[in-house]
Amino acid sequence: MQRINHLYKLLFIFFISACTVGKEYQRPTVQLPETFQDSVTASDSGIAAMEWRTFFKDPTLIDLIDTALSNSYDLQLAVKHIEETEAYIKQAKMNYVPSVDVAATALTTNPSNNSLNGKNLESFIGQNHVEDYTLNAAVSWDVYSWGKIKLQKEAALADYLASYEGAKTVRTTLVAEIATGYYNLLMLDEQLAIAQKNLALTDSLVRMMQLQKAAGQVTELAVQQTEVQKQTAALLIPQLEQQVAIQENAIKILSGKLPAKISRNADINSMYVWDDLSTGLPAALLSRRPDVRQSEMELMKANANVGVAKASMYPSLNITASGGLNAFKSNAWFSIPASLFFSAGASIAQPVLQHRNLKTKYEVSAIHRDEAVITFRQTVLKAGGEVVNALVQLDKLKAQQQISSNRVDTLHKAIGNATLLFRSGLADYLEVLTAQSNSLSAELTLADIQRQRLSAAVELYRALGGGWK
Repeated sequence: MQRINHLYKLLFIFFISACTVGKEYQRPTVQLPETFQDSVTASDSGIAAMEWRTFFKDPTLIDLIDTALSNSYDLQLAVKHIEETEAYIKQAKMNYVPSVDVAATALTTNPSNNSLNGKNLESFIGQNHVEDYTLNAAVSWDVYSWGKIKLQKEAALADYLASYEGAKTVRTTLVAEIATGYYNLLMLDEQLAIAQKNLALTDSLVRMMQLQKAAGQVTELAVQQTEVQKQTAALLIPQLEQQVAIQENAIKILSGKLPAKISRNADINSMYVWDDLSTGLPAALLSRRPDVRQSEMELMKANANVGVAKASMYPSLNITASGGLNAFKSNAWFSIPASLFFSAGASIAQPVLQHRNLKTKYEVSAIHRDEAVITFRQTVLKAGGEVVNALVQLDKLKAQQQISSNRVDTLHKAIGNATLLFRSGLADYLEVLTAQSNSLSAELTLADIQRQRLSAAVELYRALGGGWK
C-alpha cells in the first residue's frame, strides 16, 4: 500500500511538472515614441477608429470599396484561412476528450483435417470449424497531456486570431488600394482634360503662326516648331486615355469584377482633403494595426509551441480500458452476462531513444519563437515609420500644392502676355511656345500633387490601422 501511495505521489509530480512547462507569454519591449512628431493627438486611436464610410466622402468611391469588399478574391481567401484555423481550434478542444474506438468482428476458421490445428480442435471441441464474434469498445486517455493539450489549444487559438487579423490586414490594404486607384483615375481624368485644352490652344497658335507667315512676319520654321508642339500635345491624349483604361481595369479586377469602364462624375479638384488628421498615441498601433496584431498572435503561437515541444519530453501517463461481448457461437454472442469481457490498465512512458529528436524539436521551436520576437519588433518599427512618413508627405505636399497652384496662375498670365507681345512684335514665337509648354507641365504636375496629397491621407489612415471596419 505504501508503494502504491509513492507511485501516486510520483504521478502527481509528473502531472504538475507537465502543467507548468509552458512559459507565460509576455509582450516584448518595442521601439515607439510617446507621440508622433508634428501630429494632432485628439484621442488614443485618432482617425484609425473612424469607419471607412465616414473617412471617405465621395459616393462613387464608397460604392467601389463596398463592391471590392464583397467580391475580392484576396478577402475570400483570407476568410477561408480563418475557417481553416477555426477547425483546428475545434480539434484542439477535442484533445481533452478520451479517444473511443468501437469495433465489431466476425471470424471463421476451418483448418485442414490433417493439420495440427485441425486435429487439436477436433480433440477439444469435437469439430475443426471455429467461429469467433466480438463487439468491442476501447477507451484511451492521455491523462498527462492536460498541460500539453492546454498549450496546443493556446497555439491553435493564437493561429486563429492571427488569421483573423490577417483578414483585417487584407481588408485595410484593399480599401487603401481602391481609394488610391480611384484618386489616380481622377488625376488622369484631370490631366486628360488639361491635355485636350492645351491641344486646342496649340491649334489656335498654329493658325496664328500661319497667318503671321502669310503676312511675312515669321518664317516657315516658326510654323513647323508650332506644329511640333501641337503634335506633342496630341500625342499626350492617347497616352493618358490608355492609362485611364488600365487604371479602370485595375480597380475592377481588385474588386473581383471583369475589366470595364467606371462611371464617375467627380473630379480631383472636388475631392475632400483632410487637414489636421488626429493620429492618436503611437502605443495604439499595437492594438489598432491588424498586421501588428497578426505578428503578435504569431509570436504567441510560437511561444505556446515551445511549451508543447518541451512537454513532449516529459513522461506520459495513459489510461486504457476496453470491454464488450465475445463468443465463439453466433447464438451466444449477445448472451449477457456470460459473453461480457472487460480490461483496464495504466501506463507511464518516458521517451528514451527519441530524446535527441524531441530535444531538437524543442530547440528549433525556441528559435522560431526568437524569430517571431524579431519579426514583431520589426513590424512595429515599420508601422511607426509608415505613420511618420505619411505625416511628412501630408505636410510637405500641402506646401507643394500651394506653390504649384501659384506657379500655374503665373504661367497662365505669362501665356497671355507672351501672345500679346508676339502679336505686337515685341516677342518672338519661341517665347510663346515656351510659355505654353511650361504651363502644360505645371498643370500636369499640380494634378499629380493633388493626387499624392489625397493618397497620403489614405496612407496615413491605413498606417494608423484604419479601414478594417
